[in-house]
Amino acid sequence: MNADTFQAERALSPTGDPHGTRWVILDPQLSIHQEGTDFLTFLHGADRSVNTIRVYAGRLALFLTWCAEYAVDWRTVTLASMARFRFWLESTPGRRGKSRSGATVNATITAVVEYLRYCALHGVIASEVADRLSQPRYLATPPPGFGAGERGQFRTVRAKAIKSREVEKPYEALSEEQVAAVAAGCRTARDRFLVVLMLATGIRIGEALGLRRQDMHFLPDSRALGCSVSGAHIHVRHRRDNENKALAKSRYPRVVPVDGPTVAEYVTYRVDRDAVVEAEANDLVFVNLYQRPLGKAMTYQAAKGMFERLSQQCGFVVRPHMLRHTAATAWVRAGVPIDVVQQLMGHVSAASTAIYLHANEREKREAVERVAAQREVAAR
Repeated sequence: MNADTFQAERALSPTGDPHGTRWVILDPQLSIHQEGTDFLTFLHGADRSVNTIRVYAGRLALFLTWCAEYAVDWRTVTLASMARFRFWLESTPGRRGKSRSGATVNATITAVVEYLRYCALHGVIASEVADRLSQPRYLATPPPGFGAGERGQFRTVRAKAIKSREVEKPYEALSEEQVAAVAAGCRTARDRFLVVLMLATGIRIGEALGLRRQDMHFLPDSRALGCSVSGAHIHVRHRRDNENKALAKSRYPRVVPVDGPTVAEYVTYRVDRDAVVEAEANDLVFVNLYQRPLGKAMTYQAAKGMFERLSQQCGFVVRPHMLRHTAATAWVRAGVPIDVVQQLMGHVSAASTAIYLHANEREKREAVERVAAQREVAAR
């Protein structure tokens, strides 16, 4: 390990409270880096997800390590130094020995700039240090859903002055055959319900793991539950007190309708769940039923292991976000208006939903082959 290495570490609460877990930055002497740790605490207080804080901690530790190695004072970092940092990110392999993508480089720079803005706001560094890392930019072609104002006064925004070139990658969605293979590859009723629910609703893995039984309104009429929404549906809510730290990304609650087959899978899962006495006291939907500690909430790590087993079983990579992409793709292909898809997905910006309007690689291949077949028939 480099003598100048900073580390991102998870710190447990001395009282054993699982909600007291925090991320900290350690300097090369394994002492708390106060400014970096304060920033991570600020993110926690701002309701940023545990995964976001973990990623930011790693990226900030990487930046501080680079500064120490190349004798750059992060408190007075210049635009030229940030350009050098970007070049270093682009040319140096990451932890797994692979080159970083343009998107990863930009995300790292974004985390650093956000940290420096926090420090400037709290008087740790001079405000001009953070200001010179962004510059005004006029949006000649605003993205879909952007509110430019009546006189276009909001079309001038602050944009990062340092940015890496990004190569747009197609989103990963499963084919119908792959969806069937994934559902068939689930070992337990719980795992199958989790997969079917995510495919039917497009919810994120954190949203799924944070669902509580009170959020599952699967009756034709939920007025007896104090809910005026008709038909089977789930409520996705942002909560910070889930024992597994599962967190819905959006702070705004939303309702997502659920179809009959998904309700049937839930009924099957409940048979297994109700048979485990320890699970009764836990209001979270997804809990440990097949291994200890019984009745405890299913964690991100457990879900990761489940999807890794699914990938091995199916012979292709299966990730939680692929199920979300698959749901959105199916809605768009079925002719659902894009604004409705946006609400179902919980996207704040319409630009996030617009990616599903693009043809994927399979559709482009099918289009070329279809025309080629027509030409072949016409030539006979």
